[in-house]
Parts: sequence; structure tokens; C-alpha cells
Amino acid sequence: MQPARRIALDVIMAVRADDAYANLLLPTALQRARLSDADAAFATELCYGTLRLRGYYDRVIALAAGRSTDKIDPPILDVLRLACHQLLSLRVADHAAVDEAVSLAKTVGSNSATGFVNGVLRTITRTPASEWLDRVLATATDEDDRLAALYSHPAWVIRAFRQALAADDRADELEELLAADNVAPQVSLVALPGLATVEELDVHPAAVSPVGGILEGGDPLAVPAVRRGAARVQDEGSQLAALALSRARTVTPGEKWLDLCAGPGGKAALLAAEAAVGGATLTAAEVVPARAGLVRSALSVFDPAPEVWVLDGTTVGDTHPREFDRILLDAPCTGLGALRRRPEARWRKRPRDVADLAELQLRLLVAAAEALAPGGLLAYVTCSPHLGETRVAVQTATRRTGGRLVPIESASVVQSVAVRDLDLPATNHVQLWPHRHGTDAMFIQLFTTSD
Repeated sequence: MQPARRIALDVIMAVRADDAYANLLLPTALQRARLSDADAAFATELCYGTLRLRGYYDRVIALAAGRSTDKIDPPILDVLRLACHQLLSLRVADHAAVDEAVSLAKTVGSNSATGFVNGVLRTITRTPASEWLDRVLATATDEDDRLAALYSHPAWVIRAFRQALAADDRADELEELLAADNVAPQVSLVALPGLATVEELDVHPAAVSPVGGILEGGDPLAVPAVRRGAARVQDEGSQLAALALSRARTVTPGEKWLDLCAGPGGKAALLAAEAAVGGATLTAAEVVPARAGLVRSALSVFDPAPEVWVLDGTTVGDTHPREFDRILLDAPCTGLGALRRRPEARWRKRPRDVADLAELQLRLLVAAAEALAPGGLLAYVTCSPHLGETRVAVQTATRRTGGRLVPIESASVVQSVAVRDLDLPATNHVQLWPHRHGTDAMFIQLFTTSD
């Protein structure tokens, strides 16, 4: 049994059974196994690829097995999904994929289950991948179901993406967006200003961020600046979100900044670097103690390190009224804008999650407005394009604060930071897209106060 397949299966099973996060679990598993670079890359593709395309593979499995997937034992279904990725999307020999799947099935199921796995996979190998696609699409009940099958996204996510794109007059780009979600993103690094430069990272310049670079391959820890904490792995959209706040206007020495929902600390580190260069002071807040610990670790490279509070962000307006000149609210959200990096999120989230999170986002925005000094700057950021977490949240917060929170035209700010034309629509906010900008689908709205 090849170790790469075993590791991939273990992570896939943990994601399903324990709500684990593949992007956190897989690197640790690979490090412990000490696989070769080639085997580690294979395990990564097996794990992420299977999770991304799970919806499509389940439809193929149901057709090949003659039964719905909810009638198949979950561990055996995971084995079948893993094998489907090899048979239908990778250049893996049929016999190798089937034989290895049967071996894996022996470790997680009964003897009868191994025969079932062998039979289903042999059925799949007898039909070319292109014909399986035709068979699956023939079962689609409507256009949304067709797209759900073709691009392996839940139909409700597809509808949300269509609405968000339409709001930017880009509804015809839906399939481009869905396809981009199924492509593994490049590894982007950020050089923390004052601690490192992009040039010393010895990487390709980033596509949109002035402090970013693209790592073509290998372990980021092989980059000296990353090892010493002066550079980090960070999506370019996240970099632009932090820089939109720090570079929207000239920093006055002595300014007080707050990262209100700072865990795990990536944007906080970039803001801390920007604050130090400009003579400002950053404080980070995080409600979960364990995540606050991650923030402290992320900020430990600075001397002195910024203070980190364990704080419920919805109370900051009461405890620190009108105290901060700039506030970053990177609000808890569905994460639908980062499905390239967190492929399991598309299957884990539900429409009701949007409503629950929207209420929290609104409470955080109102609290941040109270903690913002007169004339200060607030950046509301989500890694989701869902209108309920973006435009609707902004409109509701503006009303809820009685007009004290005033949206600022943000496109020109973000464009002034970016290193290339972003072709942003003429709107107050900024919505970045994987298929257009090569970033996660970050939403950015700057605010000031009316007093």
C-alpha cells in the first residue's frame, strides 16, 4: 500500500468524520511521514482533488454502484472517492488505482466491502472518463444541477455566486469562477515591510500585491525569510485587504490600530509591520484563547510584539469607545471565497450558516464603529462573496449605526495599492475574484465616521 494514498485517505476520513480541516491536518501528516517531494505532492493532489470533486465523484459512484451514496458505508465511500480521482482525473494506471483501493478497503471495511469496491471500480474503468461526464450530466434536473455536477459545487453556492457576480455586472463569468475554484492555487508569500523585501525572497513577483511573491514549488520554509518569520504564506487578496487599511491615507505617528478578529494572525502580522514603519501601534484581539495564542506566535517576530487581547469583539465598543484610529474587521464568514484552498468547505457549509454569521458580522461592525475614533478608518473584510455577508451587511450596518458609519469609495484605494489594473466596477466596495485576480474572493469595504 503506497503511503501517499494512505495519508490522503486518513485526512479525507478525518475531514468527514471529525470536521477536521485538510489544510491543517495534511501538512502535519506529510511532515511526520517524511515522504519524498514527489510522494508528498501526490498525496496533496489526492487529498485536495478528491475533496474538491467529491460531488461529481459521488454521482459517478452512484451510477456505477446502482445505489445512492448514502447507502454506502462512509469509510468505503471515501475509498471509492479517492480511487475515482485517480481513475477519472489523474494519469494513474487503472490496475494500480483499483488494487490500491481494494487494499485500503481491507483496512476500513469488511471482506464483502472489498469485493464491492473492486466491482464498482472495475465498472468505472470500463467506461472512458468523457462518457462518465456525459452520463452524469444527463441526470441533471436543471441548469443549476448541471453546473453542480459539472463543477462539483452545491447548487446553493452556485446560486449565491451567480447573484454576487450579477451585482457586479459579471453574471456571464459564473462558469469561469466555478472552474477556478477547482484549480489548486499557487503559493503566495508576503514580505513583511521593514523586515523583508520581495527581492530577497527570490520568487516571482506577485500578480497584484506590492509586498507579495509567488513560490513556484517546494517548501515555503526553505525560504530563509519565511524561516525567520519575516515573510509568511498569505493569499494576495488578504494582503490587499490589510494594505487597503494601512495605505488608504498617510499614517500619523502615534496612531492606534486594532485588528478586531485577528486569529490566526496573518493579516495582523502585515498590519503590525505597516504600523511599525509608519510609527503607529497595533493591538490584536481574538475571542478564542487558542487562536489568540496563534496570533501571539505570528506577532512574536516584532520587538516589541504587539499586545494581543482575548476579547469578544462584539464588546469592544463598550470597553474601548472611540479609541482606535484604524480598525480591521476581518469578520468570521462562510469562507466561500477560499474554496480553492479549503475544498471541504463547500460541502460543510449550509445556507443557514449565512444567516447566523450575518448577525454576528453586524454586531461586530456596530461594535467596531463605536470603537473607532472620529474620522478614523474601518476596513470590513470577508473571505466570501455572498451578498448576505457583503453588500447587505454593509447596508444594514450603516443603518444600524444611525449613519455614524459612512462607507468610503474603496475601489480607488485598493487599485492604488495593487501593482496592476484590477478592472474593478464603479462601486463603493471591492470584490476580488479567483478567476479575475488570482486571489481568494475577498470583499473589502472601507468606512469612516460621520463625527
